[in-house]
Amino acid sequence: MVEVVVLGLLAVAAASLDAVLAGGPGPVREAARLLVAERRATPSADLLLTRAGAISLPVAAALAALVVPFGGHAALDTRVGVVWFNAMEVVAWASVWLAGWGVNSAYALVGGYRMVAQGLAYELPHMFALITAALAAHSLDLRAIGAAQGGLWFGVWMPVAFAVYLVSALAMAFWGPFGAPLGADIAGGAAAELSGPDRLVFLAGRYGLLTVASAVAVPLFLGGGAGPLLPAWLWSAVKTGAVLALLVWTRRRLPVLRMDRFMQVAWTVLIPAVLLQMLVVAIVVVD
Repeated sequence: MVEVVVLGLLAVAAASLDAVLAGGPGPVREAARLLVAERRATPSADLLLTRAGAISLPVAAALAALVVPFGGHAALDTRVGVVWFNAMEVVAWASVWLAGWGVNSAYALVGGYRMVAQGLAYELPHMFALITAALAAHSLDLRAIGAAQGGLWFGVWMPVAFAVYLVSALAMAFWGPFGAPLGADIAGGAAAELSGPDRLVFLAGRYGLLTVASAVAVPLFLGGGAGPLLPAWLWSAVKTGAVLALLVWTRRRLPVLRMDRFMQVAWTVLIPAVLLQMLVVAIVVVD
């Protein structure tokens, strides 16, 4: 469970970096404020669905973290870590939809449906990027994929799959240019009516998803814990921190994409590009 603790600390660091870039209060102060804030209620809201959506988001992130290897070890010993991670992210975008639906608010409902549309757009490119790395390593085990890279990271000789994975990681956490489900144009979208502890749990899950997606990029494309001088688990943490910092930075530097444009790009650019990358990898592996 050490891996989950490290990822939790990195998530707090990501929230701190985001607060610095935004010039707002730090995560500890904001968490304290939300803990004592009164819950806001909307007429005819379904509290069960709302709370289920908010709570299942960090739960999905925590469950996904179980298969993240640090130094060749993971909290959950499974040979299908790629499948497990992909399943948990599907739970995540279902959670956002539940939170948006349950509060019985028009803006929140629009945000929830935006997340469903975004999930349908990014899921196929994301899945193909995962499969490309698994194909090169002949394994669905994240530990085996990291170990298979030797002296050449997969991110170097399959850059398209790596780039598509990073884009889909942002979409998975509805972050930066893919933050439309929580867009300001719909008063905060799926989280518009969430307040107090409910909002705190929901936002914590968002940072958790971003952190886990960054951590999974390390065994998939950045050689896992391989590196000179430092122990393997520390290299995993350092690489995760670097990817996470890059993803956090995009929120304040890139505009939010319109949903229809992202869907068009996903289906006409990302999917063909990553399929071509997979074909190249398959040819190299067969040879």
